[in-house]
Amino acid sequence: MTAALLSHPCMSQDALKDCRDADFIASMLAFELALVRAQERIGAVPSGTTADMAERLEHHAFDVAELARGVASGGNPAIPFVKAGRGALPDHLKRYWHQGATSQDVVDSALMHLLTPRLGAIDGLLERCRTAGMALMRTHADTPMVGRTLMQQALPITFGAKVAQWTVGLEQARRRLGEVADQGLPVQFGGAVGVHSGWGDEGMALMQAIAQELGLSCPILPWHTNRQPIHTLQTALDAVAGAVENLALDVSLLTQTEVGEVSEPSAPGMGESSSMPHKRNPVRCALIRSSARRLHGHTSVVLGAVAQPLERGLGEWHAEWVPLTESVLLVEGALEQAAVLLEGLEIHPERMAANLAVTGGAIMAEPVARLLTPSLGPERAKALAADAAEQARQQGRRYADVLVSLVQEGGDAVNGGADASTAASSQASTLPSAEAIRAATDPALYIGSSKHQVRAALEWLQR
Repeated sequence: MTAALLSHPCMSQDALKDCRDADFIASMLAFELALVRAQERIGAVPSGTTADMAERLEHHAFDVAELARGVASGGNPAIPFVKAGRGALPDHLKRYWHQGATSQDVVDSALMHLLTPRLGAIDGLLERCRTAGMALMRTHADTPMVGRTLMQQALPITFGAKVAQWTVGLEQARRRLGEVADQGLPVQFGGAVGVHSGWGDEGMALMQAIAQELGLSCPILPWHTNRQPIHTLQTALDAVAGAVENLALDVSLLTQTEVGEVSEPSAPGMGESSSMPHKRNPVRCALIRSSARRLHGHTSVVLGAVAQPLERGLGEWHAEWVPLTESVLLVEGALEQAAVLLEGLEIHPERMAANLAVTGGAIMAEPVARLLTPSLGPERAKALAADAAEQARQQGRRYADVLVSLVQEGGDAVNGGADASTAASSQASTLPSAEAIRAATDPALYIGSSKHQVRAALEWLQR
């Protein structure tokens, strides 16, 4: 009752238009007609039966409300649908309607038929994300920024390397889901207890024929209580959700006022506050993260329903329907936002540079310690680098200036006293120069393999 305001905004609006109750009914009807057509081909029903049924049912106005009431009493939507379809047929066709099928055949096949086009749409959105990510990687391969661990400034990286992580993660998830799509979502046809009762050896051939009619794959066996196809699809969707959520989380953190290294694409009314005109909220990131969180919850339901009893699930099968269908719509909705986000992401290199300097250069304490280690040893070098960082913070001075002063004093700030002075003087000739110290504090010179990672990622993404 609150779907339009609370649930649907996080989903793909295009997918919602194609996944209405009427569309699911159309997919159930497509299964039933494919079943009759397959039986007609082997002579099990009179010639022309499929066309006659299609003419009478494809434009029949199935009453959604009436079907919904039937689900409550029958336990699944196929039961009232089959009843309504039979009621709309003349007597000479009734006997051939739903012949040899069971409710689970109808519902599972209809879901696979309904969701197959969505996998193509999702793949297209992931390709847009890949293209936009690659463009950002090329542009910012050597744009230095702060790398952060445990929410604190750590060491420099490049923005291109960060985008490479997002883009490779999304592409890995795309290829995983692509394997599912390439194999094809499977048709379901097994009859009452999954062994094509009444059809003998023809049952397996009928399953193959129905799959071809619906554009679905043919499974090895009917999968009434073997829910591996659903598990595989759901976990692949969850992988996409995790990758796109990682992007949204990073972007939202980088948009914070105090950080300001990126901004979401601007659009009229996008990100506005109901009470604070100055705000520009990362709404796209919020919608992506909301979609992903809901999808993760749906995945837990599907995973919990993998083991189903005997020849028909008792509640487990029924519990899959909403999580699976909503997950597809949610991940497509999240990717619609992500594609726009990456294509229009505003990058602020000047803020990245300012944040690199916010500690006065103390972010470079680790490379400084490396530089000093040959002269002072690892413990004294680390202590001197850390002491310089603290002095720079307290005194509001540049880290490089404090370092040069301490090194020129012979390292007395390590622990004071004659021993320190003696040790420092004995090593004075090997201490690095002021120029070398200042160079060691330049973040742009300490980005590790960032550029190489961008090149490696671009090469892999284009395979």
